[in-house]
Amino acid sequence: MIAAMLGFLMLALNLNAYMNVTYLNTTIILNTNSSAHVVEIVNVYISNSSIQQYQQDRAAINLSLSQWNSVLNTDILVEHVLNPRSSISGFTFLPGPIKYSGTSGEAQLEMSYYVYNITSINETAPRVFKYTFNPDVFNFQHTASGQALLPNSQLNIILPQGAEIISLYPLPDYPQISFIGSLSGATYLSWHSGEPLAKFSLQFLLRESLESEVLGYFQGLYTSLVSSLFVVILIVVIAVLAYFGASKYLRKV
Repeated sequence: MIAAMLGFLMLALNLNAYMNVTYLNTTIILNTNSSAHVVEIVNVYISNSSIQQYQQDRAAINLSLSQWNSVLNTDILVEHVLNPRSSISGFTFLPGPIKYSGTSGEAQLEMSYYVYNITSINETAPRVFKYTFNPDVFNFQHTASGQALLPNSQLNIILPQGAEIISLYPLPDYPQISFIGSLSGATYLSWHSGEPLAKFSLQFLLRESLESEVLGYFQGLYTSLVSSLFVVILIVVIAVLAYFGASKYLRKV
């Protein structure tokens, strides 16, 4: 811990060191249970004079995100997808190796974590489920008109396989389309730098196959039977213990 702190102080005081954040890429991988896996990659330019210091800092695995932000003179190393009503889990932070270009280089810092209740789910018909994305989870830059993507950044959303988009705003930069119907079968959406997110909306349908419904029914039935059997066994055990306890007491009397 002391070695990590000393490494951080040496890096912060090195006036010749020059590191600069050049790009942020945020990918949200939606799951069918309303959770999401978020992967954020921050590209960092590293000058020749700061390469050695970056390598030392990368080896000091105890440095916090706030310390990295101080080193990079930025505040970009935060979770940009957060549900204010629930916590995140499985957070990892991995500073990557330097990719050299001449006397300078570039590295990628990766944050990975899981967010919950990022979508709401409603069954609109038998085996048809409507998912509604919660735009309150965005934690990018706050503008006068609301949330917006940062400059030099990209937001990607990956939908579950088989999703059918029924509502989307704003239209994505990728794939380039002019109306929602053109998104048939699309599961990868992307928006680029500065995109306003204040009125962001995304809804899609997932259709459950009859086979999945039947399998889910029997799994639920099996779970219910196992639970009921456990309760019956527990009652029998308690009854037996009570019987022997009462018998022992009566013999003493």
